[in-house]
Amino acid sequence: MEESPRVFVPAHITAFFDPHYDSDPLKTGSRGAGFSTTLGSKVKVYLRRSREQDIEVFINGKRSKAITTLTAIRNMIGKEHYKVRVEIEQDLPTSQGFGMSGAGALGASLALSKLMGLDRLTAIKNAHLADVMCGTGLGDVISQAFGGIEIRRSPGLPPWGLIEHIPGDFEVVVCIVGREIDTRKVLGDERVRRRISKYGKYCLSSLIDNPSVERLFDLSREFMRSTDLASKEVERAVDAVSIFGKASMCMIGNSVFAIGDPDKLMEVLSNFGKVYRARVDPEGARFLD
Repeated sequence: MEESPRVFVPAHITAFFDPHYDSDPLKTGSRGAGFSTTLGSKVKVYLRRSREQDIEVFINGKRSKAITTLTAIRNMIGKEHYKVRVEIEQDLPTSQGFGMSGAGALGASLALSKLMGLDRLTAIKNAHLADVMCGTGLGDVISQAFGGIEIRRSPGLPPWGLIEHIPGDFEVVVCIVGREIDTRKVLGDERVRRRISKYGKYCLSSLIDNPSVERLFDLSREFMRSTDLASKEVERAVDAVSIFGKASMCMIGNSVFAIGDPDKLMEVLSNFGKVYRARVDPEGARFLD
């Protein structure tokens, strides 16, 4: 089988967001803000012609349904008969607000683009479409493609989607404090979606007026409180580390992200669940080999 270079796609943490749906999925996405991290997914793809289409996805050595990655691959190869094997080394869990579904889809799409002689924009487009179609994300793929600390001023992919960046670098501590959250179920509730949209618009406007890392974290915490998205355990974890830095909820997951004194944050948050340390990834999705 033909083997792709390895692709790294950063995890993405959304601080706050305003979902937007359009009949054209390329225009569907979210306005908001967040950042990419040095933890993420490494993806490799193996490809050969076959008598029938056969796609397998393995995450950390175990075969997985990985519906978003599977959909992205189908978007890329169409009805062509290929045997495709995708191997994903994933640093963080899925369904916890880290954009790992989007990371797998984007990594697989970029790897396939190299093997099939397709351009980067085609890969990004197909990964975004898969994330939207599967209901696993709205703004992760476009953010992960470019990295850094981003403000998503308009939803969707370019030329409709518009991203600006806030200069900065910091070490972040993240903690998994509860069970997975199904993004589709949360955003499927119209009342919840309206509340998210209301406060997402306010936070975006406020950040555009004063774009800074400190303001991003303050607005994220305000968004968490106002939308009632956080579980009691997430709120307890955020409050527990407030004397050592700034913290909020990863949208949308039972997880917390924090900046400040990393050692103290690790010590306190380890009482709530598994903890990880990372930095801002400024480069976005890229080939490693």
